[in-house]
This record gives sequence, C-alpha cells and structure tokens, in this order.
Amino acid sequence: MADFIVIGGGVIGMMTARELAQSGANVTLLERRQCAQESSWAGGGIVSPLYPWRYRAPITRLATWSQSSYIHLADELIDETGYDPELRQKGMFMLSVDDEAEALNWAQEFHRPLRKVDGDFVYRKEPNLAAGVESAIWMPEVASIRNPRLGRSLRQAMLANPHITLVEQADVTGLIQKNERICGARTSAADYYGGATIIAGGAWSPQLLTPLGIELPVEPVHGQMMLYRAEPGLIDRVVLADGRYLIPRNDGRILVGSTLERIGFEKRTTEEARASLQRTALSIMPTLQDYPVEHHWSGLRPGSPEGIPYIGAVPGYDGLWVNAGQFRNGLVLAPASTRLLSDLLLGREPVVNPEPYQLSGRVIMR
Repeated sequence: MADFIVIGGGVIGMMTARELAQSGANVTLLERRQCAQESSWAGGGIVSPLYPWRYRAPITRLATWSQSSYIHLADELIDETGYDPELRQKGMFMLSVDDEAEALNWAQEFHRPLRKVDGDFVYRKEPNLAAGVESAIWMPEVASIRNPRLGRSLRQAMLANPHITLVEQADVTGLIQKNERICGARTSAADYYGGATIIAGGAWSPQLLTPLGIELPVEPVHGQMMLYRAEPGLIDRVVLADGRYLIPRNDGRILVGSTLERIGFEKRTTEEARASLQRTALSIMPTLQDYPVEHHWSGLRPGSPEGIPYIGAVPGYDGLWVNAGQFRNGLVLAPASTRLLSDLLLGREPVVNPEPYQLSGRVIMR
C-alpha cells in the first residue's frame, strides 16, 4: 500500500507526486492516458496570470510563490532528467490596457515589478510589433515555459524516482470507500490502496466526487491555440493584447492563443477560431503573415469560480484530498499549489495561508 495515491497525471498531479516523494513518502500516480497530455500540454506556458491585477489576492499569493520557484524547478529537472523545460525569463508586454491605474496600484500593493513604458521602449525591445503602440504595461520578470517539455521532464523525473509508481492508461472508475474513509482508487484493471488519496484530475475531478454526494464547481472550459513556424529572434517576449497573446519559443516558433468556449467535454478545432487567432496574431505582429501555421489544437481547462483552486481535504471523508480548479493558471500556480497541499498532508507549516483554497463552504454537499 502506498502512502499516497494521486489521481491525475497533469502538471499538478506530477508535481504533487514529486513533492510528496521528496519527503520520502511512497506515491502511486494513476493517469487515464499518458501524463501531461491534456491541459498541461495544450496551454501556452506563461508563468503569470494574464492581467494579474484583475485576479483576487489568493491567486496572486500562489502565483508569486510559484514564479520565484520555477527557476530552481527548471534547473532541478535538467539535472534529474537531462530534459530542458525551456524556461525563458524575458518579460511580458501588455498592450491596450484600459485599467492602467489598477495595474500600478496592484504592483505597489504586492511589490511586483510592473511599470508603464512608452512606445519607444516597446519598439526597442520588439521592433516587429505592429505600428501604433504608444504605451504598454511591462513586467520584466515574467517567464514562459515550454509546457510539453515541462511535462516530459516531470514524467521522466517520476520514472526515475524509486518512491513513485507511475501507472498510465489507468482509467479510475471510482474511489474505494470504507465507512467514511477513502482508502484508494479503483481502475478497470486493479485496485490501488493508499493512506491518502488525492484527486488532481483537472476538469475531470468532479466526476469522482459526484458519487460521494459532493458537487465540486469545476467545469471544462474549451480553448483553441495555434503555432507559427517562424524564425528565432522575430519576437523575444510574451506580448498580450486584448486578452490574447503571442509566446515565442527558443527555436523561433510562436504560439498564439487562446479562445474561451464553454461547450462541455467536447474538444475540436474550428475554422472560425483559426481565422480569429490568425487575425489576433497579425494584429500584434503583421510579419507573421510570411510564416506558416504549423499546428492548431484545443484543450480543456479546469474552470472554477473566480479561478481560485480547490486545495485541501474533502469535507465529510477521511483520507480524501483535492488539488484542482486552477483554470487558466495551472502552470502558473502549480508549484505553490502542490507545495501547499504537500505541506498540509505532511503536517508542515504551509507556504501560504490555506484557508482561501479549502473545500469547506465552497462545495455543495448532497
């Protein structure tokens, strides 16, 4: 029997397993497909909430802790696995911001490096942006990470860790219950028992709680993105405009995203979204018209009210915990979310106040 069962092999689940295993605990991770193939793969990898001042303080606290930890995490994963998750700490420009005063006030309150800059500053750093930029909000410490490579390096780190048992292609069909205690998880192939069971299944997390009479307000929010095959140096920083963004990679590829669609668990790409994303890309950087679109895909985010995740014990059941609902900020919040849950599970001093993320009072008990 493992000390912990983790259900879900996205970045949240893998980081949770890794964090617990680093304490010496034995962890079994169950993933219904292959690790990091859902929203962890499909996202853009900006290590900051978009327009961070528009989020509530609990998200800022998690994001701030996570942002400072990614440099160490990336270095550790390279040492452990040889896979570079490609962390780029180049900064982020936000164009056409209507609530600049709120942004500056937020930066002062939370001591974040954010300032307003003029168009000359923007074009000195990004000369290929569309003409007409007169000012922007600049966050010089914002990083991006190449999320498919992050997923691959985390998966390899788990395979190399003797305290972690990774079971993929294991679709969890239910939880193993004895009275009011959850003892593990049941799959079509086998039962897995653990001292504590952690649900980290992203948008699919509520499905495991519904049979227990618990309604977790997490829903799938569909998003579509595209990738341009461009050349290195065309753009070096994340650029955000009107809620959409361009994200450069080291090899020159440029991501453009993303849509927000509430259509349930359906995943599909549409010509309408493709055209819309292309318009966004060209409005930010017209020279992209000279480069081909290499890929167009979609994924499902775990949407939650106000984007505040659920991290903590499930009320009414011993041995059952949740780490889900990070919405658009799964990669941003992952290090802090997993560290916080691990602190709670292991009886350590929490890195942030856990109260805003607890399930009590935020889920419906039936």
